[in-house]
Amino acid sequence: MKPVSTAAAFAVATLGIALFSVMDAMMKGLVLAIGTYATMFWRSLISLSISSALYLPRRARWPSRATLRIHLLRGVLTTFMGVLFFWGLARVPLAQAIALAFIAPLVSLYLAAVLLKEQVGRRTIAASLAAFFGVLLIFTGQAKADVGREALAGSFAILCSALCYALNIILMRRQSLAAGPVEIGFFQNITVAALLLAALPVLGTQLPAGATWPWLAGAALLSTGSLMLLSWAYAHAEASYLAATEYTAFLWAALLGWLFFSEEVSLFTLAGAALIVAGCIFAARRPGETSPHLEAAAS
Repeated sequence: MKPVSTAAAFAVATLGIALFSVMDAMMKGLVLAIGTYATMFWRSLISLSISSALYLPRRARWPSRATLRIHLLRGVLTTFMGVLFFWGLARVPLAQAIALAFIAPLVSLYLAAVLLKEQVGRRTIAASLAAFFGVLLIFTGQAKADVGREALAGSFAILCSALCYALNIILMRRQSLAAGPVEIGFFQNITVAALLLAALPVLGTQLPAGATWPWLAGAALLSTGSLMLLSWAYAHAEASYLAATEYTAFLWAALLGWLFFSEEVSLFTLAGAALIVAGCIFAARRPGETSPHLEAAAS
């Protein structure tokens, strides 16, 4: 692998997060218009066609069985994570959804302790308490605003999505070292499309209206582009260095939510997000380091 500067990898990861944030805003509009399953189903087919055109003509060999297992596992996780997140996203403001999803890096530390036998130190416990109070602040803001049961259910769905995302974080670096960005995009898209297709007889969907297709195609292009950019970045720099780019998503979410959905960011959401992010940074920093290092990755 040709050496690449960590600054270049950081810039590429930041661009990937920006594209993914715009995709989130487009997906929210689509979910509100045609529903969660229909949006994910049709977008997955478009994404699969794009990634197939990029991967199949140039593939040199089929991945090993071990690599295929990683592709499959991450694709399954991504499917459940996406359904939960986008269902919740239609019910809560963009910035609030992103703030709640930020707990994933901390959860991944505990998963690493269970799965990889890593030790959970006092810093992680203290950071978890800070993040927990951040989540409580966001839910307190919901209660005071009396946003209703739909918003509360949406917030819980996003928290469940964050649990899937936490496991995704552990797999991301390993997958990026085992395969290239185009291969990762293809196998993730084919797994997601297959799972959503299997649910078609139960959930059902109709062809979207003509005006919806450009937005679906745009969301698919942004999703595929973001995935490949992030996969490339994580293959050239450590997750603990790149994960700080994840928190730029909150700024994009606040801006896009305000521009396209007239969503205001409450003080409770701002304070809660600050506590969650601070907790993640505190947990990941080591003595003597000058920069915050986080264990996170985008999906």
